[in-house]
Amino acid sequence: VQLVESGGGLVQPGGSLKLSCTPSENIFSFVTMAWYRQAPGKQRELVAETTDSGSLWVADSVKGRFSVSRDRAKNTMDLRMSALVPEDTAVYYCNAYSGDLNIHYWGQGTQVTVSS
Repeated sequence: VQLVESGGGLVQPGGSLKLSCTPSENIFSFVTMAWYRQAPGKQRELVAETTDSGSLWVADSVKGRFSVSRDRAKNTMDLRMSALVPEDTAVYYCNAYSGDLNIHYWGQGTQVTVSS
């Protein structure tokens, strides 16, 4: 199974973007799906997470600006980002955990650049 991210790009400060994560095969459900990001020279950090029970969580650093949603039937996940600031510039990665196989899957990442 591969995770495919889409929706990244260049946006001006204050702008908005929506990232989407779609698995190449919808053959089993994921216990959790999450968005991570990694800025140049920094460690990868968790930005938002969803569970198969419907729980949603976003990091304090993006709370009020980012929202995460998930379609459990399709195993897809979106990250809606607004009021973007240059500090949000990073490669954003989709992660999904299969409890049945005890495997974490990662997408290839999508670049988000916030710049004027």
